[in-house]
Amino acid sequence: MQRTCANPWCNSSFEISSADLDLLEKVSPVIAGIRFDLPAPTLCPDCRQLRRLSYRNERRFYRRPCALTGKECVSLYSKDKPCIVFDQKAWWSDDWNQLATGRSFDPKKSFFAQFHELSLVAPRPCIVNMSSENSLYTNHSAYNKNCYMCINTGYSEDCFYTSDFALRNKNCADCLAIQKCERCYGCVDTKQASFSLFLHECINCTDCAFCYDCQSCKDCIGCWNLRQKQYCIHNEQLTQEAYEATKENLWPKTWDAIEEIDQSFRTLVKKKAIHRHVIMEHCEQTTGDHDFHCKDVRDSYYTCESEECAYCYDTGTVKSCIDANEPYQGELQYESHGCNLGYSLCVCSKCYECSNLLYSQYCWYCKDCFGCFGLRNKRYCILNNQCTKDEYEALVPMIIEHMRNTGDWGQFFPTNLSVFGYNETAAQDYAPITEKETATREWKWHSVPEDKPAVVKVIPAHDLPETIDNVSNEIINWAIECEATKKPFRIIKQELDFYRNMKLPIPRLHPDERHKRRMALRNPRKLWERECGKCGKKIASTYAPERPEIVYCEECYLAHVY
Repeated sequence: MQRTCANPWCNSSFEISSADLDLLEKVSPVIAGIRFDLPAPTLCPDCRQLRRLSYRNERRFYRRPCALTGKECVSLYSKDKPCIVFDQKAWWSDDWNQLATGRSFDPKKSFFAQFHELSLVAPRPCIVNMSSENSLYTNHSAYNKNCYMCINTGYSEDCFYTSDFALRNKNCADCLAIQKCERCYGCVDTKQASFSLFLHECINCTDCAFCYDCQSCKDCIGCWNLRQKQYCIHNEQLTQEAYEATKENLWPKTWDAIEEIDQSFRTLVKKKAIHRHVIMEHCEQTTGDHDFHCKDVRDSYYTCESEECAYCYDTGTVKSCIDANEPYQGELQYESHGCNLGYSLCVCSKCYECSNLLYSQYCWYCKDCFGCFGLRNKRYCILNNQCTKDEYEALVPMIIEHMRNTGDWGQFFPTNLSVFGYNETAAQDYAPITEKETATREWKWHSVPEDKPAVVKVIPAHDLPETIDNVSNEIINWAIECEATKKPFRIIKQELDFYRNMKLPIPRLHPDERHKRRMALRNPRKLWERECGKCGKKIASTYAPERPEIVYCEECYLAHVY
């Protein structure tokens, strides 16, 4: 069936297929043996995803006191946020009563209003950073060591400003979605690379710089679509002696050189490189982009080892999920966000190792709970109020019926009830809008000025020494004014050591601006119809038809690169 998105600023047409309805039936929650069917969505897939992401602050860190101990902590929540925030040690302790904020359901009020009231008084952890060492400024991450400003990162060491499903990396900085890399800088969607700079969609490359879609290459600069090559510059094969002589002039040592080479290389890639219509490997009956080892997955992006899913993003090893962002090892999830190792979750955000949860946030190791916030190891709770099994199974159906009457059943938490400003969240990364636009939609906008760094002095970026050899140790006591945004940022000692070891200049752009530019290298999470640039057949691609890149279907692409 065709529907029009209920958001008046969108009004786009979208399809709800029979496969979508079958999957909705499968993920519908079961209480006391009775299935409570979920309704068909009223918003388009893009608006549904953005609504989930509006509850996710990834990169904005603040300092505020722990509400339990009074000690200052690094937090995702600025001081003006009207919620109760505990530092991680306090939140995980037994020094407070998780059920003290419990309340009875009031049929005279909407469920979302009651849940929002609960969410403002129930303690929440200042940050989500599990089992890490010396990695204070690291969020939605786990098992890291000596990492700084890393987001969605795991099992990594000595990394900085690296994010988005970055796993098992060492000594890397300013990277996006890299895995098993070492001593890399500025790389995006790259795996198993080492001693390399500014790689995009590369695998198993060493000592390479400014390369696109290269695999098993070594000592290459400014190349694209190469396989198992060495000593190449701009796809021209050189001798080792000629390469070494030319490399000295091409390997960037100043920020101006990086900017110049990067711009010219991106132009070259648009004109000459062959682009796959979508990146997909070992998949069956799958549509989307950057999907690996998937089966029966529809309209999903950056998914791996998943089966029977639809409208999922950044997922790993999940089954029978629809409208889910960043679940890892889960099954039967609907409208979920950041719920790892979760089974049968309906409209949940940041709930970990839970099962049979509905409309809950920030819960760990819970089972059979409805409308709960910030609980651990609990069962049969409603709005943080402990129930018996019989009470739970009698009351939950009544609340669901109430939500059906108000039109809330099946909907994710409304964006206007998120404590974050839209511009603080991951939603702004994928669909940036202005403060004026958020006001017309009655969403929040964070405009509280950030604390100025306590430094000896602030210097404009263009006054930095051109090469790292001339940078004084005193720079860690300064703030640098970003060339693009004028926002000040600092360099920490470990970061300075990294630049010196890699012989890289000090960046002239704020970390947020560098992240924004890396994100811009990725295609939209949307498919368009266009023709293969080689054989002319119709293909579905994340490259819009008006874009200038040369885009091939899978068969023509493989014939070209191999």
